[in-house]
Amino acid sequence: MQKSYEKIFLYLIVLISISLNANCQNNSGQATNKSPVKLNTEYKVVHVLVALCDNKYQGIVPVPAAIGNGQDPKNNLYWGCSNGIYTYFKKSKEWTLVKSQKLNSIKLERAIFKHVSKNYYLVADAYDGKYIKQTTLDFFNSTSGKLKDTLHINKKIIGINGNAQLIAYIGHDGLMDFQLNESFANVDGQKRDAIMLACISKKYFSNHLTATKANPLVWTTGLMCPEAYTLHDAVKGYINGEKNEQIRLRAAMAYSKYQKCSLKASKNLLVTGY
Repeated sequence: MQKSYEKIFLYLIVLISISLNANCQNNSGQATNKSPVKLNTEYKVVHVLVALCDNKYQGIVPVPAAIGNGQDPKNNLYWGCSNGIYTYFKKSKEWTLVKSQKLNSIKLERAIFKHVSKNYYLVADAYDGKYIKQTTLDFFNSTSGKLKDTLHINKKIIGINGNAQLIAYIGHDGLMDFQLNESFANVDGQKRDAIMLACISKKYFSNHLTATKANPLVWTTGLMCPEAYTLHDAVKGYINGEKNEQIRLRAAMAYSKYQKCSLKASKNLLVTGY
């Protein structure tokens, strides 16, 4: 009888071990969905993926070395400079910086902002400029719903990546330099909103974005400087519940103001919809 119990016990141990091994397996580098958690639906999220400007690893017209180091968020053109995402939103009267933190060797820094009057968080991730392809992959996997994640902030759980309502890409258009062979078909039937501030993003992002079924609020038809004021004002219209065209106009007006170009030229550059 004792031997029978021992056999049953050993059998159970083997089953538990198999189960644990199966749960611990992961596909490194592939988009994954986290286990379902209860999100705080009271708060909506804008998730911004920033490919830091990088003279060495990106096919860009070189900028001054101090602001073109893709491994230095603090001084980077698209992050730490006066019109970079981090600094611009930190100075904005409409947003409050809740937290900034170092993440890892690919996502060098994360900044979390909360709107002063709306139930919105803006989460911005600064990707090492060397990993612009990974930034682009994460963007499309997020807009398709393949990549989902959450954040615990102020005793709340909010959604990022594919759990966010609006996902933005900021930086050089890496698709001018490399191709993506992955599939980005929408996996959950949800239609997310997207902003792509990169050179000629409508042309280069269109095929992949169409597969994700995301709604392109703002993207571009020509060369541009993807600084924070354009995103800031577009997001302002978005959280106010404005239509695509109104959001696009806000973005164009901001770009016209800071780049000192005509509103007509700015509206030709920044467009909405497919």
